[in-house]
Amino acid sequence: MLVIGAGAAGGALTWRLAQGGLRVVCLEQGGWIDWAHDAPTSGYDWEVIRETSRHPNPNVRCHAWDYPVADADTEIKPMMWNGVGGSLVHWGAHFPRLRPSDFRVRTLDGVADDWPLDYYELEPYYDLNDRMVGVSGLAGDPGNPPRSPRQTPPVSPGRGGSIMARAFDRLGWHWWLPDIAINTEPYGGRGACNNCGPCDLGCPQKARVSTDVTYWPLAIGLGAELRSECRVAEVTVDEHGLATGATYFDRDGRLLHQRAAAVVVCANGVGTPRLLLLSQSKHHPNGLANSSGLVGKRLMHHPTGFVTGVFDEMLEDWKGNFSQAIVCQHFYETDLARGFVRGFQMQCIRAGGGPVGTAVGQYLAGLPWGEEHHHRFAEQFGRTVSLTVTSEDLPEETNAVTLDAELKDGNGIPAPRLHYRVGDNTKRMIAWGVDRAVEAFQEAGAKRIVTQQLVESAGFHFLGTARMGDDPADSVLDRWGRAHDCANLWVGGGSPFVTGAGLNPTSTIMALALRTADAILATAKGREVAG
Repeated sequence: MLVIGAGAAGGALTWRLAQGGLRVVCLEQGGWIDWAHDAPTSGYDWEVIRETSRHPNPNVRCHAWDYPVADADTEIKPMMWNGVGGSLVHWGAHFPRLRPSDFRVRTLDGVADDWPLDYYELEPYYDLNDRMVGVSGLAGDPGNPPRSPRQTPPVSPGRGGSIMARAFDRLGWHWWLPDIAINTEPYGGRGACNNCGPCDLGCPQKARVSTDVTYWPLAIGLGAELRSECRVAEVTVDEHGLATGATYFDRDGRLLHQRAAAVVVCANGVGTPRLLLLSQSKHHPNGLANSSGLVGKRLMHHPTGFVTGVFDEMLEDWKGNFSQAIVCQHFYETDLARGFVRGFQMQCIRAGGGPVGTAVGQYLAGLPWGEEHHHRFAEQFGRTVSLTVTSEDLPEETNAVTLDAELKDGNGIPAPRLHYRVGDNTKRMIAWGVDRAVEAFQEAGAKRIVTQQLVESAGFHFLGTARMGDDPADSVLDRWGRAHDCANLWVGGGSPFVTGAGLNPTSTIMALALRTADAILATAKGREVAG
């Protein structure tokens, strides 16, 4: 079995396959991060590193492991990491599950399509993944289905989160302490969070979940082989159009071929369609598994509005996990009186920025230089709270990943090109949500409120570019993640998503990967899965 990509999906899926007795080789185009010696959070220059060598945009970072992304035709820029652990190497660790309504959008709201599975079919895999990686939080949220006890206690909301929680209470808006993939106590042989702050740069404690410190050590211990710094150029097929393996460039630039009885592509919502489109053949002239023409189509993000409040009180917003304090899903389900379908989540975050970020305007306008600088800095630094308006993006075929005609990576492979515009429904949703966030800050007593209708640098979630479905004419994959056109090709990651939901997708990506692994194991053992 060949797995391509060692991120959230690839790591979970490989562990499950190896546990089931299959021999698995994984090819990952990036390398390993040594968190004991290469965690920027432990240095004084972490803010400079965040904007340079560890910038989330590969076009800014330009690391040898990266491939460029043509992004002139997208309103939301790509933010992703190539390496063992994938983009979990640099993420905020918010870990919600999709809600039951997210799987039934067509039935409930008459838009997009229903998923070929429901929440309750995926629920055992959510539970399994939670146990494997460890989730901090508080069970019992009345706004979501019951779930098993969280592995470690919830992260403290901090001073700013507590202020906003009281404001939500006065407004009558439901909120809860979020599920976060960060240990608040030692778990799984990993340390506990020490509240150092910029989690997006990595965790020297290994308290924050990423598959390089959770699933991969276990998978390798079970006999799986992970080859890093190997860039796949094509999935190869035989005379019948079935996958035979992949050609790839190793770290020395040699072009090699890895044979396999089956292939699973887990290269995120950009890299997966790129690789499938690159893999053209007589049997697959428009790209592998693309008889529907939907490979790369229906790209979805989570377009995000951003509102920040500045308070008189010192909130010490540099303390603790940077990305979550409390979460509000009060406006998540459709209410047509608002002027749009579906809904959004508000995350209360303490991402006020460090000293450099505050001075140059990471979340608010940059401070004036000169006599007023230090006074204004003191008014703002450590005194901010932000609310994100995380919207649901409806699938549109004009939003797509294609191959660029000119731009290539370091091995001469065509780069992906993004074509993306925010839909009208989403724009109305964000505008309405930003107004609610302003209302919350007014209720909380913020002395200054700054709004942003669309965060350009919010391309962390690439979804829907090889969607699941029961009809081969209108989907790329079946309900298990297997390609309709190629019986021994499977796909994991964000690409199989039918709709994007208004929630961070990582928990669902990993649960889907575990479910796909079980389908692969059943097929390998002669127990053909339905659909």
